Amino acid sequence: MSTPPLDLVGGPFAVIESDPGVFTSLIRKLGVRGLEVIELYSVEAHETDHLNPYGLIFCYLCDSSSDSAELDSNEELNDPDARSIWFANQLSEDACASQAMLNVLLNCKGVDVGPVLRRFAADTDEMSPVMRGLAVSNMPLVREAQNSLARPADIRGARHALASSALESAKNKAKAAASPPSKKRKTSASTSASKRKRKATSARADSAEKLDAYHYIGYVPAHGRVWELDGLRTGGPLDVGEIDADAPTANSSRAGWMDVVRPALQRRMQTVLESGAEHIQYNLLAIVDDAYLRASDELEMLKRERTAIERRLAECFPDGWANKVDPTLLASASEAFATTLRPRADEAGKVFAPDFGSRKMEKELAILDMAERRLVPAWEDCVRAALSAKVAVEEEIEKSRRAQADHVRRTFDYEPFIREFVTALENEGLLEGVLK
Repeated sequence: MSTPPLDLVGGPFAVIESDPGVFTSLIRKLGVRGLEVIELYSVEAHETDHLNPYGLIFCYLCDSSSDSAELDSNEELNDPDARSIWFANQLSEDACASQAMLNVLLNCKGVDVGPVLRRFAADTDEMSPVMRGLAVSNMPLVREAQNSLARPADIRGARHALASSALESAKNKAKAAASPPSKKRKTSASTSASKRKRKATSARADSAEKLDAYHYIGYVPAHGRVWELDGLRTGGPLDVGEIDADAPTANSSRAGWMDVVRPALQRRMQTVLESGAEHIQYNLLAIVDDAYLRASDELEMLKRERTAIERRLAECFPDGWANKVDPTLLASASEAFATTLRPRADEAGKVFAPDFGSRKMEKELAILDMAERRLVPAWEDCVRAALSAKVAVEEEIEKSRRAQADHVRRTFDYEPFIREFVTALENEGLLEGVLK
């Protein structure tokens, strides 16, 4: 089996959509397990606290002038609290999605980022933010993962922009090498005014050619504080605030951090709204635990609980216990524990939580100590809970199917078909009539 050649130069990053399904696919392609990305429509406590997010990605519309202003700012780089934060500057223009995601993920505690990103974080631990950004831009895994989720037209556009930039740079170098150095001479007032006029006209033309672009900023709790991670900020991570250490749930590194980041997000949202846009030009993504893994584990726990209860029922009622439970629940019990991916309800499926075994043992010990009169109600409660858990699992399966269908539609290249179809219409003499 031949080994593919090593790409030492790489290629451009293509723009991807700020969609939760796209970003979920991105982190999975990067090797991260157990997480998904969802969209938040509000930052109020009742909308976010139950999610307990690991980090946030704020996407907003900005222009290149504002970006360059941030890059040119002279900010303090020697913040002692920020030295423990993994932060990379953005060096590739369209790599901001992957850049922001890596800045957040590599600062999350208790997250399985996979062997590749774990090794990458260790290798770049002593690097400066600029060198880390260069390492990200030249990492094939990141570039291939992002480009695999882009539209074919966006990939072609990125390659065309790279080729045009390289060609323009080559022309400028050739022109500078061919032209002799000009002699300095005094200019009249009219000549100076003409030059200023041409310069102003050129500046207006450049500003007219600037295209709006979306930029991503990450927010993450780490080391007792909340950090804003903007790859275009030369000053490094921005300290948003300190997490309340006296909170009742302060033992968790993510407890209470949304109360700290909420005012910063609201200010950014208000700034975008005051920019005069006709519609909302930002969205907020949250990195949370994978809902399918949680729902699947819940159903698998109920499946094992049912088995333990039925074992006790068989011991307590040797002549049979089926006539002692609700007949409706008895009829639906076999379907309650079966899903689309695991159609056999009597077989134990795969589990994901590391503490699943210990929780299962606690359940089984409690059932062994359960009084006989409580076994039948416990079995009925277990089946009812399984019916609700199955609905949650099926919803997550359907969500994954829709995301996969959207991915196929997004990444399929329709251009060859459209080109051939238009050519066929022209060959048959039908194109002119269609255009009319």
